[in-house]
Amino acid sequence: MKDSDPDNKHKWFRDHLSPNLTALHSISDRIYSERTSFQSVEIIRTDGFGVCLVLDGKIQSSEADEFVYHEALAHPAMLSHPGPEGVFIAGGGEGATLREVLAHKTVKRAVMVDIDEQVVDICRRLLPSWHQQAFDDPRTELHFVDARNYLEQTSEQFDVIIIDLVDPLEGGPARLLYTREFYQAVEQKLKPGGIMSVQAESAELTNMSNFTAILNTLSSVFSVTRPYRAHVPSFLGVWGFVCASQSLDPIALTCEQIDSTISARVSKELKSYDGITHQSVFAIPKHIRQKLASCKRIITDAEPISAY
Repeated sequence: MKDSDPDNKHKWFRDHLSPNLTALHSISDRIYSERTSFQSVEIIRTDGFGVCLVLDGKIQSSEADEFVYHEALAHPAMLSHPGPEGVFIAGGGEGATLREVLAHKTVKRAVMVDIDEQVVDICRRLLPSWHQQAFDDPRTELHFVDARNYLEQTSEQFDVIIIDLVDPLEGGPARLLYTREFYQAVEQKLKPGGIMSVQAESAELTNMSNFTAILNTLSSVFSVTRPYRAHVPSFLGVWGFVCASQSLDPIALTCEQIDSTISARVSKELKSYDGITHQSVFAIPKHIRQKLASCKRIITDAEPISAY
């Protein structure tokens, strides 16, 4: 996980991004390290991106740019809905996705379900700038169970469902939350006129097989699926996301409509997301669109995907 250089001047964290690419991060401090019942957890201080949360050896977010990822994941779906009151979040242990959801004044209840209570407790204590007291908001309802089981068993429906899961590592806690069967459960728990969003793995040209498969799988369940991308520097590239709905279409919204909704509804200043950003993230280059359109794979419980 970390190595000393020949001169012993630096310690390094290795982030394996794909079978062909590994990033080395110079680190100045290992703040926390533990193995929970589900995964390994580290909090490190890097010289390039500041404090980083690392789960199962992969950087999940950094203090330098977590706002880019979390605003991109939450706001396209939230702003596409005319008035989201009930929101479900699968995963999101840092509390940052919850933070962005609660910034919408229309929200009356946010149900966050994360299987790993220890990770949430660690983030609550050691990463306060991520959650910004979102866990203590009276609208927040926390459950520490499997998100898929929760959705399959609940009779509730939600206006927006946001899937903020760790990578689908083989043997990891999230692998069966990227399948058609899970997305079917999500669709059933959306209210009419509801919308969901999901982090969809790397969208780099040479490492986008999971992104294309997630989009194609969602397209087998939802009438409207819109892929989009955001550059997240600590992930060393472009990251993929998808919004899916039976009726709402994020790309139908203009810059002016997005900015107007943010001004009226969102209780804080967003650092990254606005009308121009909304237009840009959904503007996918031709060669990437061709890759997305050519994918035929549907992810199932019997044949799940794996992250490297």
